[in-house]
Amino acid sequence: MSTNPPPGPGQSGVGRRLEEAMELIEMELRHAIAYVNDNLVPQVRKESITAMRSTAETLRNLADRIERSSPPPKDPNAR
Repeated sequence: MSTNPPPGPGQSGVGRRLEEAMELIEMELRHAIAYVNDNLVPQVRKESITAMRSTAETLRNLADRIERSSPPPKDPNAR
């Protein structure tokens, strides 16, 4: 996954060590991304669904209360 060229025959030990450090960082990033995808995303999705259902129930109850408290609609055919 590295975009840097491999160390050349004349490259110093510092260049090799930087390349190794970059590879370790890339590996840790892959592990962090996998952890987020495998553990955090499903939990957030589950909690979001629960919150949406709770909100929907609250809105349903509010609509019912408003409907019960408002006067009945007038019949346009009534005299």
